[in-house]
Amino acid sequence: MTRKYEDFHKSVMVEETIKFLVTKKDGIYVDCTAGEGGHIKVLNDFCENKAKIIGIDVDYEVLQIAEQRLKEFNNITLIKSSYQDIDIILKGLGINKVDGFLMDLGVSTFQLKGEDRGFSFLKDEPLDMRMDTESSKDAYYVVNNYKEEELRRIIFEYGEEKRFAHAIAKSIVRSRPINTTLDLVNVIKKALPNSEIYNRKTHFATKTFQAIRIEVNNELKNVEETIKKFEELLKSGGRVAIISFHSLEDRIVKNYFKNNNKYKFLTPKPISPSNEEVKSNPRSRSAKLRVAEYV
Repeated sequence: MTRKYEDFHKSVMVEETIKFLVTKKDGIYVDCTAGEGGHIKVLNDFCENKAKIIGIDVDYEVLQIAEQRLKEFNNITLIKSSYQDIDIILKGLGINKVDGFLMDLGVSTFQLKGEDRGFSFLKDEPLDMRMDTESSKDAYYVVNNYKEEELRRIIFEYGEEKRFAHAIAKSIVRSRPINTTLDLVNVIKKALPNSEIYNRKTHFATKTFQAIRIEVNNELKNVEETIKKFEELLKSGGRVAIISFHSLEDRIVKNYFKNNNKYKFLTPKPISPSNEEVKSNPRSRSAKLRVAEYV
């Protein structure tokens, strides 16, 4: 393991997710975003080691943590890959249909805390933000090569920075080259009035960093394309449980399952973390869980 950090990732709404997801304890379940194995560990315990569980993650470094955490269980298979390839992965394992899919679309603690990952605006690191560290496109490329209009679009759409997307994009282009996360924070700061810098509920760089991360990892398109594959891979009565952390992802999930008559939407209103969970894990505060059953 090449990077160190101080605290483990706390998986969100674990109990609620597993209780919704599991329809039979000896079923086949796929965690498309295995991360450090938090959901998988609880899923396996809940199923009393009877289920076949496949965990997938594009980030090899977090998958190493999951491997260590789950090495004693021979009913769990971990694979380094993109969840976009879920159909190819299952075919390679000789699996035609499964009983459930789980997706947790948040950024992990490892990615935020790990050295040189470039996800956090709270420390100075190279501009990276790649979940798949083997990918060719990183945040440095987006920040330093995208045209001003394209930067404005992704900051407006993906960051939902409605009022200041144009000013931030212009500030980025004027300030090139931008090499580190704190360089980018300072460039964003120059584009905002003091009222936005000091009075926002969240850090003023949050929305722009979110937008660039989504663009680097092609997150929204990947989610949209992947969930369309699930219905060909689910058994009748199988379930999909998806945890999202911002409105763009949640909207994709909600609209797809709400408007697809092959699914019964079990959570027309999303489930949110309890007050106790938010207190113990503030990062969970924006999480939303939605569950659908394939009929």
